[in-house]
Amino acid sequence: MDRQKHYDELIAWYKDFQLVSRISSVLQWDQRTYMPKLGMASRAEQLALIDGLAHRKLTEPAMVAKLNELAAVQAELSEDQRVNLREIKREVDRATKVPNDLVEEISRHTAKSNAAWVEAREADNFNHFAPFLARMIELRKLEAAALGFADRPYDAALDLFEPGSTEPYVRKLLEDLRQRLVPFVHKVLGAEKHDDSLILREPFPIDKQREFGLMVIGKLGFNFDEGRQDISAHPFTIGSKGDVRITTRFNERDLRQSLFAMIHEAGHALYEMGLPDEHVDTPLGQSVSLAVHESQSRFFENTLGRSLAFWTYFYPDLKAAFPTQLGGVPLLKFYEAVNIVAPSLIRVEADEVTYNLHIVLRFEIERAFMAGEVAVADLPDLWRAKVKQYLDIDAPNDADGVLQDVHWSEGLIGYFPTYTMGNLYGAQLREKIMADLGDIGVLCARGEFAPILNWMREHVHRLGKRYTANELIERATGKKPTAEPFMRYLAEKYGPLYHL
Repeated sequence: MDRQKHYDELIAWYKDFQLVSRISSVLQWDQRTYMPKLGMASRAEQLALIDGLAHRKLTEPAMVAKLNELAAVQAELSEDQRVNLREIKREVDRATKVPNDLVEEISRHTAKSNAAWVEAREADNFNHFAPFLARMIELRKLEAAALGFADRPYDAALDLFEPGSTEPYVRKLLEDLRQRLVPFVHKVLGAEKHDDSLILREPFPIDKQREFGLMVIGKLGFNFDEGRQDISAHPFTIGSKGDVRITTRFNERDLRQSLFAMIHEAGHALYEMGLPDEHVDTPLGQSVSLAVHESQSRFFENTLGRSLAFWTYFYPDLKAAFPTQLGGVPLLKFYEAVNIVAPSLIRVEADEVTYNLHIVLRFEIERAFMAGEVAVADLPDLWRAKVKQYLDIDAPNDADGVLQDVHWSEGLIGYFPTYTMGNLYGAQLREKIMADLGDIGVLCARGEFAPILNWMREHVHRLGKRYTANELIERATGKKPTAEPFMRYLAEKYGPLYHL
């Protein structure tokens, strides 16, 4: 066997698969941004066809045979080749277990389910979405069974987004964090409240919000030659190296919603843009996991974007853009307003302190419906009960309750825990960046974001899938992932803010 020839053929074949997958991504982006409503039936069939083609490409018997031949002699390959081989084999092994007709049905149903969710949320009508969600759960269980997880369907879901994670591991992680977090939340909520009424007196024109947000993410490093920003019902990032697309949604009464969503999605985009050019469309040129992805988005949105130093630099420009709305609002009042800690019904608008409680309740709900412990029809009531339990607030409707997130409509069951894992990873990376670069607040106050981004690119982005998520964080920081840096970060920031 000519190992190099086989390897080159394998990579060319895998890159063709990636090209087909990119077509699917663009179709999904179009569906969620500009596509007319009446195009849904046709788009569902288009996505089913494309995703079916991608699946058949990835499971071509001749190439799978070459993959297995190379795996038998992988010790004789270079380190880069072994990494690509390992990750391609993992992907192929998963794909070969799932029938192509199931892949197409999941794709077809996802397009329809997402459209139904948009309509249901707009109408505050969970019953409209319920049969689509029930079918999505059924399809994901069929997929789990095909993958060998018939008795552990939630593990199959988790493994798609965070390879190697299991329900017991995630449950322990979230429980450990919850035990540390809840007492801290109570301390903050018992302290003197900050007021955001000063920044909500006048409307913020959407065109000005967009202009300012684009300026901010450009300063952070977002390259508009390989990325764009649009509007959608729920903010998201899609695409890959060379073509990364992000979205936000606007509220004329509160610029914080669009602005921090833009910064969050830009964090995802910066990760994709920072992946190594020489490994594009191979595993070494792909992000390692959703939790690491979230470590980037949450870091840029919160650690940087909600810091006093960040607004020391950007606030003069913001006041110039909105002189009537913010002309009389001091910097410190604005800083307090973007860091108000208060139980929030909407996850994407939640503060850093209570945010992870949103993840706990979603984790508990989705693991319950995957285990068959709760019926879809009962989800609205269960959601209200969980919101009351963890956040002590009442959900007045389903649109801002069980229907508020896009994830389940797209089959992204098991995605939510990666947000909390990303928070923990991001806080741990922050401590190492501070150790290497000094006080990043000094850099932010001067508008010098390049050193921070370059550190992330050196220690996270450029590594692609060379290591597992846990290995990557440990190599970058010298320590295994833990909740302690995140709790230290909260104490350092919110202790002074709330005079604890």
